[in-house]
Amino acid sequence: MRSIIIDKPYRFVPPKPGAFWPMVMRFLLPTYLNRSHGVEAYELFGVERLEASVKAGHGIMLTPNHCRPCDPMVIGLLSERIGRPLNIVASWHLFMQNRMLAWILPRMGAFSIYREGMDREALRCAIQILAEARRPLVLFPEGVITRTNDRLNNLMEGTAFIARSAAKQRSALQPPGKVVVHPVAIRYWFGGDVEKTLMPMLEDIERRLTWQPLSGQPLLSRIAKVGLALLTLKEMEYFGERQTGTLRERLDGLIGRLLVPLEQEWLKGKREGETTARIKTIRTAILPDMVAGDITEHERARRWRQLADTYLAQQIAFYPPEYFGEHTTPEQMLETVERYEEDLTDKVHIHRPLRAAVEVGEAIEVSPLRERGVEVDPVMARIREQLETMLAGLKTKPPAGAQGQQGHR
Repeated sequence: MRSIIIDKPYRFVPPKPGAFWPMVMRFLLPTYLNRSHGVEAYELFGVERLEASVKAGHGIMLTPNHCRPCDPMVIGLLSERIGRPLNIVASWHLFMQNRMLAWILPRMGAFSIYREGMDREALRCAIQILAEARRPLVLFPEGVITRTNDRLNNLMEGTAFIARSAAKQRSALQPPGKVVVHPVAIRYWFGGDVEKTLMPMLEDIERRLTWQPLSGQPLLSRIAKVGLALLTLKEMEYFGERQTGTLRERLDGLIGRLLVPLEQEWLKGKREGETTARIKTIRTAILPDMVAGDITEHERARRWRQLADTYLAQQIAFYPPEYFGEHTTPEQMLETVERYEEDLTDKVHIHRPLRAAVEVGEAIEVSPLRERGVEVDPVMARIREQLETMLAGLKTKPPAGAQGQQGHR
């Protein structure tokens, strides 16, 4: 958690403008994805839609779903096909991991955004990139890694704000220019033996729970029992006893137990939006004094505990009960156990072979003006509609072929 939230003064990291390093990285991407993330094959669909927007000179925003840490690199596979680098909006904490990442990310076209506050420099940079239409801009509208490939989570309204602000600037050009959004669906398939892969992970978790490994029980049953045990342990920690009700009620109850006291302390009880939005608002209130250093070490430790509670709430929110049921896929089982492992150890083993499919959706032209009197931004509604449709379609058509194979549909 502490590697995601940084209690240091934020400094905007702009992208580097050169094309040399993106060209080098494009060449190395397939090998890197294989070695570092287990992605051994991939296919690209609908790239002609993106190529048409590039040829037309539009300002282009790509809005992929975000289920795995390697998604930005998988999206980078589009760069070679369209013949130009990409700019990517990336959380600031990634630039703070180590010197290598801090050096390479800007040269890959990434620039930082501060998720724990208003980052005007990042917004200006994103709008400028779209307005100038030099490179496509990649922005993940879910905002966080979900590890739920078959479920699209809430999308950030700021996506449409950036696109519309750039559209206003391009509409004033002579002749006027356009900004378009291409939703991009990313889906992964696991090509190995899911039972052999998950058994060692489950045995390790069961031992952490002081259980004897449940090796004689069906895989789905073991995964479900581990999940219920982890939930019950957290209920014992925060409520003092196991809670009753449906799984959804228990998860929502624990999220409320974590966030409501923080909202009462820091926001005078104010609550806005879904879980991810609530967490961002709480963190924005807690962090400034920590960054400024105007608190005691005891108070700093107390706030770190509170930030840990927000992180736990976020993780719980990405365990949707309906995601794991009678017709659970191997990928959903893998994602669930990976999340258990990540929550317990802050690490996830690489599981191979993974195969990726990337589908570029139809261009959504962005109007400079937002339609009034509508509850949901029309741009966001169309992004969600396309992403959900493409993800559902990809789920029924696993990719076939060797590494680097590219397809059209």
